[in-house]
This record gives sequence, structure tokens and C-alpha cells, in this order.
Amino acid sequence: MRIVGVLLAAGSGSRFGGGKLVHPVGEHAEPLAHIAWRHLRDAVSDVIVVVRAGDAAVEQVFREAGAAITICEDSNEGMGRSLACGIRGASGADGWIVALGDMPLVRPETIRRVAAALAGGASIAIPVHEGRRGHPVGFAAKHGPALIGLQGDEGARRIVGADPGQVVEVDVDDPGILADVDTREDASRLADAGR
Repeated sequence: MRIVGVLLAAGSGSRFGGGKLVHPVGEHAEPLAHIAWRHLRDAVSDVIVVVRAGDAAVEQVFREAGAAITICEDSNEGMGRSLACGIRGASGADGWIVALGDMPLVRPETIRRVAAALAGGASIAIPVHEGRRGHPVGFAAKHGPALIGLQGDEGARRIVGADPGQVVEVDVDDPGILADVDTREDASRLADAGR
């Protein structure tokens, strides 16, 4: 079964003040989104990164890492368009794990468990920590057309909510599924956590 990890790294990081995805974290000054990509790649071997057109800094980080990159020309229209670009870039997959470039604390083991749920027949797989749903979210191939049709900032919430019975919740002991970096204060807390 071919499950592809799709890392969304096409946001502008406006609340952060720009440069969020390449912000250096930890003693090795690793770019924030590179950590998220590394964790995703450690869990699933086939990964593509969606980058905003014209974002040379983010593109360079992933080119230097040897990542497969999809440039999204219309990412300024919102996360839905970036997600659609990623799914188009990984067509032919049996499923996708959609991860966010600003969530570097998600553990590879958590991603593996989401992938295993998809491989086991789940239509949609979502990690849950202490009763709260988080990221990354896994989608079976049957959702491809709906994902490609996403617009604006809607993301995939509508697809997940369309048929709650198709969602498999994967209980994990991983608070990283809930921890995104929106501000420089968030990034400082991340550095303080020893990442």
C-alpha cells in the first residue's frame, strides 16, 4: 500500500512576522519545517512538501534536504488550495497523511500509527490526545477528488465532518499533535523544550 506524506509548508506565517517555517530551532538551528518534514519522512518513506510559489527560503531548505517539492501557485488562496496541490502532486497514492510544517513536535511513532490505521482500512484516521483531535490526518484514496476540490482556508474539516462514522480515532500519548507554532513566543517555548 502506497501512503504518501504531504507536508504543507506553503503558509506565509503572518502572525509570526514572516519566516516562520525557516525559523531556526534548537542547538543545531534546524529550520522549524525541516523538523516536521524529518519526522514525517522517518514515519513514511514517500513524502512531498508543498511550498508557496516565490518562497525561495523555504524551497531552498527542502531542496538542500533532497525533499520532493510541489510548488503551489495559488497557495495565497488558503490552506485548502495548498492541500489540493499536495494531493495532486501525490496522485496515485492509496492514501495520504497530511501534516503541517508548523507542527514539529509530532512524533514519528504517532505518524506511523496513523499510517497503520489507513493501511488497516480506515477511511480517515485522526490522532487523539487526551480526548482532543490533532494532526496529522490520514485520508484514504477515495477522498482524493474531494481533497483536490478544496478551496480557500476551509482545509479538510468539511470532508472529515461529512460522515463522522468513517473517522477512526487513533489514541496517542503525544501532545505534539496539538502543538502548532503561530508566534515567536511559541517558537521560544519550543526551543526551551530542548528541540
